[in-house]
Amino acid sequence: MNQKKSLPLVEHLEELRKRIIISGVGFLVFFLLSFLFVKDIYQYLIKDIDQQLTILSPGDVIWVNMAISAISALALTIPLLSYQLWGFMAPAMTEDEKKATLAFIPGLFFLFIIGLCFSFFIIFPMVMSFLTGLAESQFQTMYTVTGYFTFLFRLTVPIAVVFELPAVVMFLTRLGLLNPQQLRKSRKYAYFILIVLSVVLSPPDFLSDVLIMLPMLLLYEISILLSAWVKRKQTKLSLTQS
Repeated sequence: MNQKKSLPLVEHLEELRKRIIISGVGFLVFFLLSFLFVKDIYQYLIKDIDQQLTILSPGDVIWVNMAISAISALALTIPLLSYQLWGFMAPAMTEDEKKATLAFIPGLFFLFIIGLCFSFFIIFPMVMSFLTGLAESQFQTMYTVTGYFTFLFRLTVPIAVVFELPAVVMFLTRLGLLNPQQLRKSRKYAYFILIVLSVVLSPPDFLSDVLIMLPMLLLYEISILLSAWVKRKQTKLSLTQS
């Protein structure tokens, strides 16, 4: 009796393990592909710097190449990871829910890319210009490769991840796991968590904290509006079918 009851759970865990392995293999493949073009990516990321970056040890070269390849691989793996997550949840969905939620997978990828572009082309130059202006009158600026890219990734990647929030909220709302009323009631707690995350994840300066915090809070409000839109659409559809 106990063995029969535990079998579905074992199969469920086996399915989860298989999808995690597929996602991990996909990430590794994208990592290797990114590594082949890492020099081109590196040159693009430093194109606006007037000086060469400095290394303090040979390990810095390995670190920056690995970090750039990992971030690139993460972006490319998002559609695969999203599809595997969708496939894991699909047996519990109706056919309509499967079709509706499958459409969110491309959105997750494009939102991540939009978040990276927004943070790299808008937020990052603003922060660099401000901090460099403060330093010019007092210090000689010289950037190390680890310092520069750590600052870059800590500023851009969290914003790109938070840009996924509207799609995730719409996905969960479509499945009935979330609704706009819950989001509104949890607003103050969500604000607190987002503010803490912006301080923890951003570089250690006030401007970076603010420039990461504001998009996070704005995206949360947008997520509430999108959740309400999905809920209204579901209500209209159910009324039509009845």
